[in-house]
Amino acid sequence: ENQGELLEKRNTQNQEFLRWEKLRSIIGSHDGKEYRSFAQGLTLQRLVQLANRHLAKLSGRYVIQKEPQKDLDLQIIDTYQADNIRSMNTLSGGESFLVSLALALGLSDLAGRNTNIRSLFIDEGFGTLDEATLDEAVSTLENLQASGKTIGVISHVKELKERISTQIRVIRKSGGFSELEVV
Repeated sequence: ENQGELLEKRNTQNQEFLRWEKLRSIIGSHDGKEYRSFAQGLTLQRLVQLANRHLAKLSGRYVIQKEPQKDLDLQIIDTYQADNIRSMNTLSGGESFLVSLALALGLSDLAGRNTNIRSLFIDEGFGTLDEATLDEAVSTLENLQASGKTIGVISHVKELKERISTQIRVIRKSGGFSELEVV
């Protein structure tokens, strides 16, 4: 009976030791790099949680996750492909747009903590998107606007200009001057 109690105490103390040993190994590097990576990994984990909330609203297809065993790397889960885990580098232009937008919105949530950031300005290079992806991107932005966000888009893409009702156009004048026109 005494031996059983001693073994139980030993196991409890061993678990406590392992917890503190892990913490020591993270903090204990001479240059602090391991600790920085660990702390950044925790922040990234929170960012991923916030971004996934937005990504679920934007597209029910993807889930962002931190790569296991790597503090600062991300991967994507494609739920339409039997939860296939993919590298972020394999995303198409439209997929990258959605994931980047979700991460940007998550970052604004993370930065704003107690403040609701209600405006978003995008200069995302819409010219690289094909017609279907551009349509999906614009629909996504329209949904965000309908949820109460003010969306500003900086673009020269003609198809995008046609879908945006309120525009501020910059008209080049002579002598290095420009004029703004609200349409």
